[in-house]
Amino acid sequence: MNVKLKVWRQASGQQSGGFEEYEAKELNPNMSFLEMLDEVNEELIQAGKEPIAFEHDCREGICGSCSLMIGGEPHGPEYRVASCQTYMRSFKDGDVITIEPFRSKAFPVLKDLVVDRSAFDRIIQAGGFISVSTGSAPDANSIPVPKVSADLSMDAAACIGCGACVASCKNGAAMLFASAKAAHLNLLPQGQAEKDRRVLAIVETMDAQGFGSCSNTYACESACPKGITVDFIAKLNRDYALASVRTKLLGAAA
Repeated sequence: MNVKLKVWRQASGQQSGGFEEYEAKELNPNMSFLEMLDEVNEELIQAGKEPIAFEHDCREGICGSCSLMIGGEPHGPEYRVASCQTYMRSFKDGDVITIEPFRSKAFPVLKDLVVDRSAFDRIIQAGGFISVSTGSAPDANSIPVPKVSADLSMDAAACIGCGACVASCKNGAAMLFASAKAAHLNLLPQGQAEKDRRVLAIVETMDAQGFGSCSNTYACESACPKGITVDFIAKLNRDYALASVRTKLLGAAA
C-alpha cells in the first residue's frame, strides 16, 4: 500500500513550524504506524535529509511515550490503542494522513512531533506516592483490601501518562490523568494517611502547570488508550472538596 503523509516539522520550540509532505510507498499493511515512520526516516537519512523526530520506547502500549495526533485524533483512528499499536491496515491505499504533535500549552513542542510532557512528572512528584515505611514485604493478608477498591485502584493505575486526554480536550485539561494518579493510591489503605494532602497537591500542581479546566465533554475518556473513565474525575472533585473543607477547619481550629 502507498500513503501520503503531512507531517508537522519544527526544528525547536523557539522556531515556527509547518507541514511537510512525504510519500510512503510499498508498505506492508501489517506494519505498525511507527515502523512506517522508521521507513520514511530511513529514506530521509539516505537522501541526506533530517529525519522526523518522534518519541517511542516500548512500542507495546505500555510506556505512553509514542504520543501522536494521527488524522486529527490522539493515537489515531483505532479505539483504546496507543500510536505504536496502530497498524497501517487501519488506513486505505492512497490515504493522506496528517501527523501532528500533541498540542497543549502545558506540552511545548521540543522538535517535530516530540513534546515536553514533564508537567505530568511534576504532578506525580507532587502527590503520586505514599510515604509509609517500607522495610520487608508484609504478609499477603495483613492489610485487607476490599475487592471493589482493589479493582478500581488497578483500573486507575493502568494510566500510562501518554497525554491523549489532554490532547483531546478542547481546554487542554489534565483531569483524567490527575484523577487516575490520585485514585490508584487513595483507594487503598496505604494511601489513606496522606489522602487529603495528596489530592490538594496534585490539583494545585496541575493548575500551576497551565492545564485548562475540565470541559465535561468526555473526550478524554474516548481518547484514553487504557479506558480510564471519567468516574475518576468525579471522585477527584469530591475528594478535593472534602480535603479543602477539612484543611480549612483544621487551620481554624489551630
